[in-house]
Amino acid sequence: MMNVVIVDDEPLAIELIKAYLERIPNMKLLETFSDAINAFSYLKAVNVDLVFLDINMPEISGIELAKSLKKPPMFIFITAYREYAVEGFNLSAVDYLLKPVSFERFKIAIEKALELSALKANSNKVSENFVVVKSDYQSIKIGTDDIIYVEGLDDYIRIYTATGIVQTLMSLKSFVELLPENEFVRIHRSFIVSVSRITSFSKRSVFMNDIEIPIGTTYLSSFLTRIN
Repeated sequence: MMNVVIVDDEPLAIELIKAYLERIPNMKLLETFSDAINAFSYLKAVNVDLVFLDINMPEISGIELAKSLKKPPMFIFITAYREYAVEGFNLSAVDYLLKPVSFERFKIAIEKALELSALKANSNKVSENFVVVKSDYQSIKIGTDDIIYVEGLDDYIRIYTATGIVQTLMSLKSFVELLPENEFVRIHRSFIVSVSRITSFSKRSVFMNDIEIPIGTTYLSSFLTRIN
């Protein structure tokens, strides 16, 4: 069962999402909110799996709400403005729905959320030494010891391993949550590297034998603290 919350200042939009949720099994609607302030208090106190979140709302936007939560649930952003899509994905949104939302498009977003939830659960159940990702309609099990580095590209990532490259539709932020924290470090907005694979480094780059990856300015201090 997936616990769901809707946050939207348009009553008709809330009613539409509620009606869609009723047509999909194992969806439990906990609460609806017409403003982000009350939703913020609720989301801090209650265990929620998925939030359908409007971006354009009075006082606090959906983007600001998502950024303010220390342990955010999964988000599916809903808005009438396509230009917010990139920022939504940068916040690790599961999907981005453009109003008016059709039921078929809604189902695709729900399927993405269910897949991501299953990946996280499987990763925890199988072993801390493995992650499981979707690629080309298959679930692929990757040993964390085999991962050299991970590159984020818009709304998908490339996982570079000792045996090849695996590409999957997921944000870098979502993927790093699946990895053992003590074995990997983020050095750039687009790169995560395996600590054990680092052979040398400077203030500008990390080297893993003949592979060179840049260090982002905002990540340099935390990287040096971690590596030392």
